[in-house]
Amino acid sequence: MTDLTRPHLLAAIELAASARAHGNHPFGALLTDASGSVLLTAENTVLTDHDVTAHAETNLVRQASRALSPHQLTAAVLYSSTEPCAMCAGAIHWSGIRRVVYALAATELNTIAGVDPDEPVLDLPCRQVFAAGGGAVEVSGPHLFEEATAVHTGYWG
Repeated sequence: MTDLTRPHLLAAIELAASARAHGNHPFGALLTDASGSVLLTAENTVLTDHDVTAHAETNLVRQASRALSPHQLTAAVLYSSTEPCAMCAGAIHWSGIRRVVYALAATELNTIAGVDPDEPVLDLPCRQVFAAGGGAVEVSGPHLFEEATAVHTGYWG
């Protein structure tokens, strides 16, 4: 982890807590420029927007694609409270963002959340999705297990 990783991941986890407080699934993400300045933030809004694609990372990619140039996207770093799912990893790949850092691994989330037929899981690690796209996205994680799991405590189940 770099000196910037911890505070940005903690901020993403705070966004996840905010999403939960707003009635959504506890996931958050933020985008920084290469120097570590926060450009954009997003929460999961699946439940309040009635949109199954409104994951935090996908919401962030939508904002970023509208607001930033391709050069800015390529230089940006996406920090996420949890490993991006296959859908979000695809959106990240297509956006041109080339670095992702996440706190909680999807496998760890699946253990915490358990099996719920109303919450289907597409078990495909983000590294595998990015590799299928030529491996242009660098991934770092998981990090901060205890902090990342805390926002999920009591939510699933």
